[in-house]
Amino acid sequence: MRLDGNAAGGMLRDLFTLDATTADATCAGCGGVRPIGALPAYASDMGIILRCPSCDVAILRVARTPGRLRVDFSGVSFLTIPE
Repeated sequence: MRLDGNAAGGMLRDLFTLDATTADATCAGCGGVRPIGALPAYASDMGIILRCPSCDVAILRVARTPGRLRVDFSGVSFLTIPE
């Protein structure tokens, strides 16, 4: 059945209320798997970058701009979140 993105609202609400630091991120660069909370973080007033300790790929980038929170997960090939 094809629906619009609003059909994912309930599942996305569950996703974004969980503690993301316990999620395992699979690096899109080298395939290494580590909990988000164990990744090296580089932070500034504007945001934060989490990098893979094995290959230095930017796993996750989060930036605050006026009225927005911008998130880039392009360095993650898979994210596993415990419920």
